[in-house]
Amino acid sequence: MQQVFNPYLPEGVYIPDGEPHVFGGRLYIYGSHDLYRSGRYCAGDYVVWSAPADDLSAFTACGTAYRRRRRGNRLGLHCLWAPDCTRGADGRYYLYFCYDFENRIRVAVSGRPDGPFEYLGVVRHGSGRPYGTAAGDKMCFDPGVFTDEDGSTYLYSGFSPDAGLQKMLHMRGIRNVDGRGGQAMRLQSDMLTLAGDPVPCIPGFENSAGTGFEGHEMYEASSMRKVGRRYYFIYSTFQSHELGYAIGDAPLGPFRFGGVLISNADLHEGEDVSAARCYWGNNHGSIEKVREHWYVFYHRQTNKNEQTRQGCAERIEIGADGHIRRAEVTSCGLNGGPLAGEGRYPAYIACHLRSAAGACKCSNRLLERGRYRQHPCIGEYAPGRQCILGMRTGASAGFRYFACRGQTDIFVTVRGGGGKLRVSTAPQGEACGEIALEPCKNWRTFAASASLPQGTAALYFTYEGDGLLDFSEFTLRPHGGAKERT
Repeated sequence: MQQVFNPYLPEGVYIPDGEPHVFGGRLYIYGSHDLYRSGRYCAGDYVVWSAPADDLSAFTACGTAYRRRRRGNRLGLHCLWAPDCTRGADGRYYLYFCYDFENRIRVAVSGRPDGPFEYLGVVRHGSGRPYGTAAGDKMCFDPGVFTDEDGSTYLYSGFSPDAGLQKMLHMRGIRNVDGRGGQAMRLQSDMLTLAGDPVPCIPGFENSAGTGFEGHEMYEASSMRKVGRRYYFIYSTFQSHELGYAIGDAPLGPFRFGGVLISNADLHEGEDVSAARCYWGNNHGSIEKVREHWYVFYHRQTNKNEQTRQGCAERIEIGADGHIRRAEVTSCGLNGGPLAGEGRYPAYIACHLRSAAGACKCSNRLLERGRYRQHPCIGEYAPGRQCILGMRTGASAGFRYFACRGQTDIFVTVRGGGGKLRVSTAPQGEACGEIALEPCKNWRTFAASASLPQGTAALYFTYEGDGLLDFSEFTLRPHGGAKERT
């Protein structure tokens, strides 16, 4: 089995909002589909990627699972936002999704977990009225779906943005959006009709006082999992870059705040975004058990914007008391341990990336592009080929973790300005090696030896020099071994 990196899908594939599910011995990822340089969230068709549960390096896709230009969207004006999927009591697979701000939850069905899916209908009340249009219904957004062991299926939805975004949506005619959290509901056996009225799920920022959710209220990205006898509601918190979790004893709650699963800014408990270790933005995902281990699935930003996101995953441990310790962002999430201390690695698997001034939220809207000039990013230098672009002096790229083997020869492939790459095993750490660089317009490889430890360690490359540096890949070799071709 090959090693597995973050992001776990092939280079140049942008599948954010990943909902992981294991069906029949395979791990399936149901996500939206960003397109490079599209300028819109989720502009592609749905594509379901999967891998054998015993070989997470072997992700493949069977083509388009559901096309964007379909019933309800013939002109393609709407994008397919974050979906979720469940296996119904009839053995078929039901895909729940929204066309961006349409304020409907639509359903498609297939006999296969990876599709293709055929349109089934719109989620509705018992009266036939579409959910999202009745008094008391919350805005339809990021539906999460869950089928319990007794065959009952539950649906979760909600969006709790700040006052400015609420006002914009109100102007577009969407009146049922507020900052009071989401809703949970049970479905009848037809997988479309609500069985009773929706109930509140967890609070948003407007109604969280005294609930224990303060500071980590619901924003979006509903998801449900069951672990033992506990029900875990996974969601994106009001901080946006965080995935939080709440715990309940029943699928409709009530739920109590559990904690933060992960921040795609890789923040530690109590830190704010000024301490971001990588460029951050919205987050969406869930947890899933793959064979004997649990993982949290989330996404990262690339290209200085929130419209080219890529799925990542990290191992988690669920304690006997139900608590899940916050995961850290790494380059080796599904690998089952650190990456080998020998071999060739693409630079786009960097889990930390900062300029000399730190890291910031990704947006890159037209009026904001000037402030991004000093920052590097993970982007494409050719169609489907990724690297780190635009490192200026003081910028650093971090990779965690490797099973280091002591003195190591490191070869880096770069282009751009001259100077050096300082190698260390911690951010702003003491240099354990320096790789001298010469100015070059085309990709060129430079090398030096570094005194790495014996055992698990991170690698950080900090650029010191003139002009811009692009970073394509690096190779680790035992000191004195075969030389890399330049």
